[in-house]
Amino acid sequence: MIRRLLPAVLVLALSGCGFHLRDQITVPTQLSPLHVVSSDRYSPLAESIAQALERGGVTVVREGGEGAVLDVLAEQWGDTPISVDALGRSQEFSLRYAVIFELRDAAGQVVVPRQSIELSRDYVSNPTSAIGAEGERETLATELRREMSFSVLRRIDAVMKSGRVKELQPIPQPAIMPNPADAAAGNPAG
Repeated sequence: MIRRLLPAVLVLALSGCGFHLRDQITVPTQLSPLHVVSSDRYSPLAESIAQALERGGVTVVREGGEGAVLDVLAEQWGDTPISVDALGRSQEFSLRYAVIFELRDAAGQVVVPRQSIELSRDYVSNPTSAIGAEGERETLATELRREMSFSVLRRIDAVMKSGRVKELQPIPQPAIMPNPADAAAGNPAG
């Protein structure tokens, strides 16, 4: 009896605390085909984003052609020491990764305005034993790059779901009517 009730209690407890699984990221097909452009031609982040988009069903154009553009304007890495030992050597670091991007549709209209995302992870590097320290940093860098690609796609997804895309469409201009005062003054052209 308890074994049957335990899953139900767990489901109720998890739903009561606000926990829910993250929805799958969707990119609308109106942005397909899409170019992923980076300031670094061989950017691993741009390639990671392109692969994630392709898995999501978006046609990614590698070279030439027309379509929407996801522009990765800047990528910056940084290591900041956050603790030192008794001899003043850095022991713990914060690895930071910041990216600035924007998304434009095929007509050049901004769909997702320029914005930045910054991620960080802390790691320990023993100054007396450097074996494995560089490997840990590289593993964290790979993990941050993967997380950054999903963060960029989540931002795009959030803008698409919020409906802000409709606000960014060009607004039709009203027809210009002649001013009656100009016509009375004898200036029909205004």
